[in-house]
This record gives sequence, C-alpha cells and structure tokens, in this order.
Amino acid sequence: MSIVAAYLYRDGKRVGAVSLGDPQPLEATGEFAWIGLHDPTKEEMAALQKAFRLHPLAVEDALDMKQVPKVEVYDDQIFVMAKTAHLDGDEIEYGETAIFVGPRHIVSVRHGSDRGHSELRRQLEEAPQILKNGPDYVLHGILDFVVDGYLPVVQTIEDHVLAMERDMLDSILGRAEIKRLFKLRRQLIRFQRVLGPMTEVCGKLVHLDLPCVDVEAKNYFRDVLDHARRVEGTVAGLKDVITSVFEASNLLEQQRQGTITRQLAAWAAIAAVPTAIAGIYGMNFEDMPELKTEYGYYVVIAVIASMCGLLYFRFKRSGWL
Repeated sequence: MSIVAAYLYRDGKRVGAVSLGDPQPLEATGEFAWIGLHDPTKEEMAALQKAFRLHPLAVEDALDMKQVPKVEVYDDQIFVMAKTAHLDGDEIEYGETAIFVGPRHIVSVRHGSDRGHSELRRQLEEAPQILKNGPDYVLHGILDFVVDGYLPVVQTIEDHVLAMERDMLDSILGRAEIKRLFKLRRQLIRFQRVLGPMTEVCGKLVHLDLPCVDVEAKNYFRDVLDHARRVEGTVAGLKDVITSVFEASNLLEQQRQGTITRQLAAWAAIAAVPTAIAGIYGMNFEDMPELKTEYGYYVVIAVIASMCGLLYFRFKRSGWL
C-alpha cells in the first residue's frame, strides 16, 4: 500500500485511524482526516475519490507527474499542486506533491520526493492549538515544508559557486570548471521556472477568497510567500554571480595572455639587436668596413651586450618582463 498515514483528528489531537474502504462521515466540529500517500496507484486514488468526493480532474492531475504548481477550486474543495526539489550532485531533481483540501479532510499525494511528511506531522501534532484550526493550517504546514526544502538546494549551489570563485582568483578556471558553471546556471534557470508558479500559488492563497481557507490562515500563507520570494531572489542573485565569475575568469585569462604577448614582444626586440648585427656581418661581401680591425669582434660583442642589457632594463622597468 502507498498510504503512508491516514488519521482522524479532533480538536487538534489524533483520535484514530481512517478506513478508506468504509470511511465514517466527518461532521463533528473540529474533526478532519489527514491522509498521506506516496506514489499511489489508480485504484487507491479511485478509492480516495469515492471516499472524499474528489473531483475527477483533480485526481487525474494528481496521478500525472508533469504538472506545474497551481491552485484550482472544485465546488467546496481546493486542489493545490506543489513542486518539491532536492539536489543530486549538480542536478536539481524535482518531485510533486498534490494536495486535496476539503472542509473535513486533507489528502497529500507525493511523487518523486524522498522527504516524507512524518516529521511535519509530528511537529503539527505537538502543536494541537494550531492543528485544531483545520485542514487549511495543515496545507500551510505542507507548503512551508516544501518551500523550506528549496533552501538547502540554493545554499549548496551557492557554496559550489563561491568555491569556484575563490579558485578563480588563484588560478584560471579550466574547461571542466567552466562547463560546471554553465551547468549550474542551467539548473538555476530551470529552478526559476518552478519558483515563479510556486510564488503565484502562495500569492493566490494569500490574496484570493478560497473555500476551506480561513481568513486567519492567510497570515501563515503570507509567511510561505515571503520564503518563496526570498529563494527566488537568491536564485536570481546566484545567476548573476555565476556570470560574473565566468567574466572575471575570462578577463584574467585575457590579462595573462596579454602579459605573455608583451613578454614575447620584449624578448623578440632584445633578440633583434644581435640578429641584426650578426646578419650585417654575415653578408658575403669582400669590401666591408672594419673587417680588418684587430678588436672589432670584441667591440661588436660589447655593443650587442650593451644594447641588449639596456633594452632588458627598459622593458623590466616598464613591466613588460
């Protein structure tokens, strides 16, 4: 069975399990069912649909793993689709959590997410004063849990980028590092496509009058909206940092190449002096001046050394060597 937990709550306290085969009517004040599933089958979803009068279109979306975050209203119920994210190496892997919220029930359906809601359920059960307010507060807890899961992803990528930034200052980034930078940038661009709709989902829960969402609960959803916007801003800033790291590495490489080019030009200028003098006296003419001079060879060597030394110190002083 893919049903992780199915419990009945009354006045914020767990009072027993919920039978999906023969569910009891939930009419008492402060009483609701919270059911959690992980990768359910069509038969299990059909049983839930019958037990809680779930809309067939919402059930179809909950089984489809290619949905975008959204909020939809079906009579007196709402359907929320949220995207989960976790980091696998340098890849951001995504999952989905579909949430059905009714006056007396909340059903969460997880796909592709290893972060279960057991810890969240325990935390909410330890705060019955919040849990007794109903399913909309559980919805807030789930969305807050999902959005908080984005923070480790962003922080880990940020640590990777800052580490490459430090390495870039010590040595030029190689091909592998540059490829990794662009891979991380692509991952962040894809992440932005998730964060945008997730922010819209939180915004609708704050600003729209929706069934099953109490007015007092909107303050809680506003907190989730702030978290989502903060993550969205951090991701946008990280994209700029990656771009600046690449541009700085490119500038440092150009500077290094310019230094090497200047050094080669300086040494070429120094080498041109003996080359020119040796070339002149290497010509095979019979009548050339100073050919019979006794100390002509030593004079030429001294002239070459002096001129090369003068050029060397001039280039050294100017920073070319």
